[in-house]
Amino acid sequence: MMDGLGSDHTPGRRRGAAATGKTARVRMSAAQRREQLISTARQLFAERGFDATSIEEVAARAKVSKPVVYEHFGGKEGLYAVVVDREVRSLLDRITTALTAGHPRELLEQAALTLLTYIEEETSGFRVLVRESPLMSSTGNFSSVMNDVAHQVEHILGAEFSSRGYDPKLAELYAQALVGMVALTGRWWLEVRRPRKETVAAHLVNLAWNGLSHLEAKPGLITLRGR
Repeated sequence: MMDGLGSDHTPGRRRGAAATGKTARVRMSAAQRREQLISTARQLFAERGFDATSIEEVAARAKVSKPVVYEHFGGKEGLYAVVVDREVRSLLDRITTALTAGHPRELLEQAALTLLTYIEEETSGFRVLVRESPLMSSTGNFSSVMNDVAHQVEHILGAEFSSRGYDPKLAELYAQALVGMVALTGRWWLEVRRPRKETVAAHLVNLAWNGLSHLEAKPGLITLRGR
């Protein structure tokens, strides 16, 4: 009888489990679905760019229907704007938080190392930012982030220039030059990934701080010494 009971009972449990497995799919909340779509689109925009990415592809990769994407974002332009806005804020927050030093050399080190770390950790996000799109204005892209950073650097350089007897009006020019150098090098490093980011940052600071006529043979980051 025990065999009979076991024989009858086990298949029933298996049938129930199988049925449950088919129907008990976890349903995402609206917020979870939105985050999934943003993450999916972020990857596709990084791989293909805005023009080559379609709503059909986003929906297919997220395993939803096209109307679901339209319901959340209104279309590809709306979805792209959300992705870019998040990346802009993320990168700017990182750099703003990192710029804590009062000394210009350390400040440049922090900016360079933070940007390279972002590229290393958030490669897809950085690729989205540096791709050009006719839809985005000058206030919603990588250039706008770098301009914001340059303005912060400008204030610190201005105080430093005044204390050394230099014209503080030139601080803006130097801030744009320094941040632009770091940004362009970051775009190059995005593809080559060598040498390691600490070495790249050290050579950037070496060029900016010492100038070509006073380059150190083996520059290092003073903020990392003793660690």
